[in-house]
Formats: sequence, structure tokens, C-alpha cells
Amino acid sequence: MNTLVTGGSGLVGSTIESPFKPSSKELNLMNLDSIIKYIKTNNIDSIIHCAAKVGGIKANTEQLADFYYDNVTMNNNLLHAAHVCDVKKVVSFMSTCVFPADASFPLTPEQIHVGEPHPSNYAYAYAKRMLEVQSRAYRDQHGRNFVTVIPCNIYGTHDNFNLDSGHVIPSLIHKCYLAKKNNTNFEIWGTGKPYREFVYSKDVGYITQWVLENYDEAEPFIISPDEEINIATIAQEIAWRMGHEGNIVYNQQRDGQFRKPSDNTKLRSLIPKYKFVPIEVGLTKTIEWFIENYDKARK
Repeated sequence: MNTLVTGGSGLVGSTIESPFKPSSKELNLMNLDSIIKYIKTNNIDSIIHCAAKVGGIKANTEQLADFYYDNVTMNNNLLHAAHVCDVKKVVSFMSTCVFPADASFPLTPEQIHVGEPHPSNYAYAYAKRMLEVQSRAYRDQHGRNFVTVIPCNIYGTHDNFNLDSGHVIPSLIHKCYLAKKNNTNFEIWGTGKPYREFVYSKDVGYITQWVLENYDEAEPFIISPDEEINIATIAQEIAWRMGHEGNIVYNQQRDGQFRKPSDNTKLRSLIPKYKFVPIEVGLTKTIEWFIENYDKARK
């Protein structure tokens, strides 16, 4: 298979083996013609769509229109180009933020469209919801094998470590790095109380490739481990591994959703023996990579 991986140098894309990982200069996802040309030139017959405009709670609350417009435009273009070019299969990434703020736990695919998403990132959430709608519509009208996956909170090497736009773990790693360097407190955005399911990027890459080869259902496929951990514990683990001896301070700003555990029953039934990378191992690998690649890491 000639598999195009969008976002190929990013957090998950970098873990997936494929010779077709174009840069943004080689493939402009905001331009439909650019995608069609790339697919035809390289005889692409499958796509793993990882690319998205993403960020943490601060960026999501300050750039609502940008998050919605950029993500909807990229998704529209990518799926329509795949349809026009008769691409055999597309696996697209959603996010657990698509679920309603008042959803019951554990989160299941049936709940995606039954209520409002959390207000802290509603624009991004609606854009990702529409990705599922688009995929299902192309399947229903044109018989396209377009499937979606919902990974929980991904972390790992090649992430965006920007203090404002990065997700929680890479942002905390960068903050801790600077706090240690400058001998200052390690400041955490929020209270540290919310819980999340964190999954290492290589786990997501492996399972996504499995989905590409084995999963053809319309129902989104949830990728999540078997345990939750709160932000405060993650911050303490990072501080310990990076040798920060100062105080950890919580600025008490608005938190995101308190919990959103997801149902990984389907994953466990289809890949029952899969073992996720333990959080301690994943954090160590991510911290080591960030320190070794500090000058060129996205930040």
C-alpha cells in the first residue's frame, strides 16, 4: 500500500512507517488541488490523517475561530480529495474532546453527538465531530472506506512543546525544564486535579496501523489505556525525572473537563494481548528526547 501520512513529522505520524510523509511545503492541506495532485502523482491508495491544528487549554480558549476554520478546512479537503482520487481507505484522527461535557462514563462512540462539548475547547471539538460526520457521509453516499479513531491524550517524542499551544505533558516538560534552568518554581496551569488517560505516541502509531489493515467499521475506534492519572501526579513525575527541586505551584486558572475516561472494550476485544507503554517509561523517553533535541524541538 502507498500510504500517505499527514502530519508525518509530528507526534503520531513520526511513529508510522511510510515513504509518503510530505512536509507542509510539499502538501498544503488547506488547498484541495494540492492534495489531489499529491495523491495522483504518488499513486496513493490509503491515508492516515494525523494532521490537525492542536493545542492546550490556553490556545483553545484564545483561538476558537482559528481552531475551527483550519481543522474543518483541512478535513474537508483531505476527505474530498480521497474520494475524487478513489483512495481505498482513510483513517482519520478525532479526539476525546468530541464527547459531550455531561456524557456518562466511560465514554462510548454512541455519545459523540448527544450534547454540547466542554466549553474550554468547543470549537476544536465541533471540528473533530464533523470529521466523523464527513467520514460517515462519504461511506453512506459513496461506499467509501473512511474510518475514524479516537485516541485519548497522546504524548511522546516529536510533540509540540510550546508553553501556550502544547498539550499538557509536553507543556509541563518544557515548563519544568525552564524552571530547573532558572531555579524558579514549576508553575502548573490550573489546579492539577483533573484526570486523563495518557497514551504514548508509539502505542497510537502501532494501533492506527492495525486499524488501517484490519478495521473497516463506521463506528469510531477508541484508543485508550486502562488507567487514569491526574495532572498533579504527572507534574510530580516530571519534576522528579528532570531533577527539579523547587516548588510546584498551581495557578488555579480554569481547568478543562475534570474526567473523561473512555471505553476501550472494542480495542481489548480485537487486540486483547496488546500492552501499552507504562507512563513512567513513556515520560522518561519523552523527557530524554526533549533535552537531547531542545534546540530543534517544536516550542
